[in-house]
Amino acid sequence: MARIPNLNALRMFDAAARHLNFRAAAEEMHLTQGAVAQQVRRLEADLGQKLFHRKARGLALTDTGRSLHAPVARALALIETAARQLTPERPHVTLSVTPSIASKWLVPRLPKFSATHPNIDVQIIASEALSDFQSDGADAAIRQGEPPTDANLAVELISPLRLRAACSPAFAQGLRQIDKAAGFAGLDLVQDSHRNWDRLFAEEDIRPEKKPMQFNQTALGIDAASNGQGVVLAPKLLLDMDLDQGRLVELWCDRRTHTSGFYAVWPKSRDTKPAVQTLVSWILEEVRGSSA
Repeated sequence: MARIPNLNALRMFDAAARHLNFRAAAEEMHLTQGAVAQQVRRLEADLGQKLFHRKARGLALTDTGRSLHAPVARALALIETAARQLTPERPHVTLSVTPSIASKWLVPRLPKFSATHPNIDVQIIASEALSDFQSDGADAAIRQGEPPTDANLAVELISPLRLRAACSPAFAQGLRQIDKAAGFAGLDLVQDSHRNWDRLFAEEDIRPEKKPMQFNQTALGIDAASNGQGVVLAPKLLLDMDLDQGRLVELWCDRRTHTSGFYAVWPKSRDTKPAVQTLVSWILEEVRGSSA
């Protein structure tokens, strides 16, 4: 019986044959270029055959190398499949959220999810961009806004939009009780790209004495308010952590009804992925528990 070549050398040969370049094969295998080339030379010596033509700009398979590569690639794929079946992949879900939702709500609560569901791996993508669920690899997304109307998407309302005006305890000292939106017209104000103060004042026909300090993310506006730079008008969902920890105090509750809110969205084709449903259901329970 012919001696079976070294398995590691066969792996190096397969990588080099696919890339036709020792450097690229080395990057894939996380080795040095010299180590890959040495393993291939050892395989050629064991077989007594040249497997590559070495060229200035890369490699070319010899007839022997071409004949060997196809069965080697199939054999390595079979070994990989067998090993994967012995160690099943852990359930995982990739969730796309805005940086503000991530920092002000989700990330502080993730340890609780991990404790309850230790076998599910969660990857967070923090992005303001809308997810297309293909190029970014997201399984689901949470966004603030109007519910999407795409028939191919499943949509779950996480929380309606409930706006609250809040500021630092130090900023609140000396302020009189404010029960109307007009009471904020003369104060230092902070807002994000949703422009909640601008929208409120426009609807109430109020002219503020100065323009609000502007940030592009809700979390930045909340942090500015907690540092005493003004009053922020932001979703209660994103204010709760700072309110609970005493960095902010609530001054006023916006009673208007909003059609927008926080929505979980995922392709209906992913409905069969249990980890997605588990994570979305847990988020719903957490939101309902915190708003109870």
